[in-house]
Amino acid sequence: MGRKNLQKGSGLVEILVAIFIFSIILGALINASSAYFSGAGANLLSTKAAYLAEEGIEAVKTIRDSNWSNISTSTLEDNTDYYLYFDTSSSTNNIWKATTTASIIDNNFVRTFKVNSVNRDANGRIISSGGTIDAYTKKLTVSISWVSNNSTTTKSLSTYITNIL
Repeated sequence: MGRKNLQKGSGLVEILVAIFIFSIILGALINASSAYFSGAGANLLSTKAAYLAEEGIEAVKTIRDSNWSNISTSTLEDNTDYYLYFDTSSSTNNIWKATTTASIIDNNFVRTFKVNSVNRDANGRIISSGGTIDAYTKKLTVSISWVSNNSTTTKSLSTYITNIL
């Protein structure tokens, strides 16, 4: 009779051990999936920011294409933050414009851009200082900032634009 009671009790212990192991595995899977989804959300924001920066470069190029003086003169001062907006006030001529008024994109992103003069040496190479200022080339930097997990992240793209027209 003692042996039958021992066998009945061991089945219950095996079930409890199986439930314990299953709960540990399930907890680990929940933690892993939570970390995965958190990382996926951060990657989505970073990808959107990259696309917005590329769009910003193209928008400034359209401003340049409409009239180089919009970029090259005191209209846009060197190393000053500007923002972009798409002016739809004219039904036939929707265009990008620069402004000093900040705007938020998709309730999360702030896009700024800066233009800076470009210096060239006697051989025509771009240099960081000295030389002569190239009146037909500007360095353009577009930055996208957003808040995620209580911290601000910024992604920037830089390129050179020239007076091609």
